[in-house]
Amino acid sequence: MQVQSLLLTKHKLATSNAGTTTTTVPMEIDTENEQLACEKLLHERLRDMKQRIKYYEKHYVQKHGIKPIEMKRNLKIALVNYDYDSEILKRKYFHENPNEYQIDIATRLSDAKRELEKSKRELLELKYRIFYNKPSFSFDSIQTSMSVLNDNDQHQAFNKYEKLLQRKRIDFIVIKIAEAEAKFYQCQRIFDHELSAMWKNHRNLVKNQGMSTTLTNIIQQRFDNLTDRWRDIYNYRINYYLRNSYGDSNHMDTNKNDSNMNGIGFSSFLINDTTYELNDKQLLLLNRGATYVPPCQISIGSAGQSMNDILKKRYAPLKHQLTSLFANYHINIALSMEIQKKANDLFTEHFSSSIPSNLHERALYEKHLIQSIRCSFKKKNLILRRTADNMNTFYLGKIQDFEAKAIDYLTKSDAYKLLFSKDKEDGNQRWYIEFKEMICSMNVLLENLRKHKAVNEDLYNRLLLDTIKVKVPYLYFLPDVSKENGISLVPHVSSHSTATYKIGKYLNELMRPFVGKTLQSTTFRDEVDFMQKLNHYVHTERRLRPTTLFCTIKISNYYTMDTHKNMVDIVGYFLQDNLATPKLEQITIQTVQNLLHIFLYNNVFSYKDKVYTFAKGSPNTMSLTDTLANIYLSVWEKKILKQIKPNNELFGRFKDKIFFTWNISNAEDLDAFLQSIRDKCPTVQFQKLIGPTVPFLNAYIENRQGKLFSRIYHDPTIQSYTLPYVVGHSKLAHSKWLRSALIRAVCYCSSIEDFRQERVYLELAYLTNGYSLVFVEAHIQNFFNYFYAHSMRYSMDETKYDEFRYKWFEYITIQHELSDKLQRLDDTGRLLHFNYLYEYGPRCEFNQQFHRLWAEYFANHSYLSKEKLKVVLTTKNLHSLNALLAKEKSNGSIEK
Repeated sequence: MQVQSLLLTKHKLATSNAGTTTTTVPMEIDTENEQLACEKLLHERLRDMKQRIKYYEKHYVQKHGIKPIEMKRNLKIALVNYDYDSEILKRKYFHENPNEYQIDIATRLSDAKRELEKSKRELLELKYRIFYNKPSFSFDSIQTSMSVLNDNDQHQAFNKYEKLLQRKRIDFIVIKIAEAEAKFYQCQRIFDHELSAMWKNHRNLVKNQGMSTTLTNIIQQRFDNLTDRWRDIYNYRINYYLRNSYGDSNHMDTNKNDSNMNGIGFSSFLINDTTYELNDKQLLLLNRGATYVPPCQISIGSAGQSMNDILKKRYAPLKHQLTSLFANYHINIALSMEIQKKANDLFTEHFSSSIPSNLHERALYEKHLIQSIRCSFKKKNLILRRTADNMNTFYLGKIQDFEAKAIDYLTKSDAYKLLFSKDKEDGNQRWYIEFKEMICSMNVLLENLRKHKAVNEDLYNRLLLDTIKVKVPYLYFLPDVSKENGISLVPHVSSHSTATYKIGKYLNELMRPFVGKTLQSTTFRDEVDFMQKLNHYVHTERRLRPTTLFCTIKISNYYTMDTHKNMVDIVGYFLQDNLATPKLEQITIQTVQNLLHIFLYNNVFSYKDKVYTFAKGSPNTMSLTDTLANIYLSVWEKKILKQIKPNNELFGRFKDKIFFTWNISNAEDLDAFLQSIRDKCPTVQFQKLIGPTVPFLNAYIENRQGKLFSRIYHDPTIQSYTLPYVVGHSKLAHSKWLRSALIRAVCYCSSIEDFRQERVYLELAYLTNGYSLVFVEAHIQNFFNYFYAHSMRYSMDETKYDEFRYKWFEYITIQHELSDKLQRLDDTGRLLHFNYLYEYGPRCEFNQQFHRLWAEYFANHSYLSKEKLKVVLTTKNLHSLNALLAKEKSNGSIEK
């Protein structure tokens, strides 16, 4: 009766929702009808369940029964066909009556080709294991003792053990890949030698060692047969064992392995600081990292909208940028509309194709998976954040613990000052009024500068603030996971469209080019520039001695070194000392200081229900903050330069990191010298490292008795095999980063063996982060082919490597010149940046067509022609995992 009642209740609800009506009937008839309805409903449910069971049975049998058998059958058929073709080729060859040499060379070449193809496929399979995160069960023999982990928390202990095991597994497979590469390179050399010898004897007309066209054609067909045979064998292995996980490729007894360990792969880019266990699907998605962009989320999230509506949404940023540009340059309205229409038509033409069904299915799956993760985190009061090291890594923690650390940081820090707590009862009226008054006071100060003609009318209008358009800054924290036990937090303040954004942007545009030029001689522009200058110091100037010491300094309070008043004064002194006149462009030094005063004293932000201001420094998300820090440190570092300059030492700084050589005395004297600087100027807090070996800018530098040795340095506190966190178009950004990382590797590594190890490290980093082997191979090949040096990939010839390395140093010099030219265009407003939202379609083709359209309309324009400026068109992905899962803005809004 309970089942009957439940079924009928659900049935009635369904029929009532469908708009059916009911009438009153006698109890007997009603009971009989209910019995019949219940039986009918039960039969319908049973029929539906049977159909579903049949579907799932068929699907399961197809996937786990028929499909693997078909794969085995297809391989056996293919191998029989290859054996048959091989026998036919063999008979054709002997039909030509070959002599003993011709038989011998064919045998040797076939054997060499077989070994070459086999070694090539073995190498590729190892890399596919990384991509599919499927370590061989033989790797499970790697033992890591749990006893070394003195941790009362069993969950944290297991997490640490898992990380150690992952690291050992990937280190082990790196060794296997090195062996496989060496074997492949050896097989390639043997095959090339045999083939070259055959053609050499043939061309030199060596007696009885000539080869007819028929024989060479048969040998080539035999090569093709071997290539196809081993390709099919290893494609089967990859599809059967790795992609579909039908079995163990090493045919080992899986029961011997601890079931808890089988789920541990090569890598994990989620740091779980909780006891909450994600399911396998959630874990797999989060391990793609903060940068990963689930496909087609704009289209999937626009259900019910037409393709035209979706295209409008994706084209909107580019349309807005073009409209603003045409208005600024007073382009004729009719012409502007014509260009906009053609650009829009091009966009529609290239991106109106429907999403392929498999991609649509994946997009829906990942959307639902993301929703399930959100619900789980909300239910368990968990917080997800990307890590503060700007790598493609997530941190998962408890909201309560995270916020407690944040409050503790704000309480103890001397960089911030609490203004007041917001009052929710008055609807934040007090905060809104005071914020509005702050903006008005800033406008009054700007008005005074205009009245005294310190700024002209155009600049005044540019800097004037509109209370409606100004956004309220908010504070968020990112976790620093570099410490062994526990995390610390790194603060970030939103900066775009805030009260100080306009002034900060203008001051940075005004000062940065001058500051950069003034400090050029003591600045490392990037990592490779540092290595170039170090090599010049060692090999050209020959200044490196066996007793030379290296010193690195890391400024720990780079963004909050001093009070606002002192910072304004330091900037004034810097400009006075380095400017020929009391003006920077058309702005006096005093006006620069006045504008800087407005900027520094009006950086406020909120966190939860409190409002703070900066007591020192300014938001680290604003470019001006870096420029101010550069100016401040340029004055501070003169104390070091004064001591080492007479000795012609190498000195340079990259942001908050300093490197210099020391030949004056021993390490104890240098340590005492730096301590005296610390005592005299306590506002700059720093850590130092002195010795013949130091890490600096991801380089390991060693003085080996007067000879320089260098290689890439991997910080042990940073998760291995991670990629950088990027925004915009993540795949394109990571594509560019791989090339720059390879260039950095060849410039940093003085030994070819270290370069080879770093190249393999980068390949595995991309594979573990979900990039395909095709993607990785294309970029690696492109790198080596740039100087037609494909053989350098597996070569161990140090002399050829030195030549290869020198070419890349020359290349970087040219690239720096081009970069300077691009920066000058940007400084003068002649670098135009456009972007649009991208999901799917021929991006490169559209970009090319857009540039052609631009050239067609502005070929002779006095400002917008290609000769006068550079147009950069890029794409953006809105929905990264970080954007979808790690919302950084505080829930407590401070806006009215």
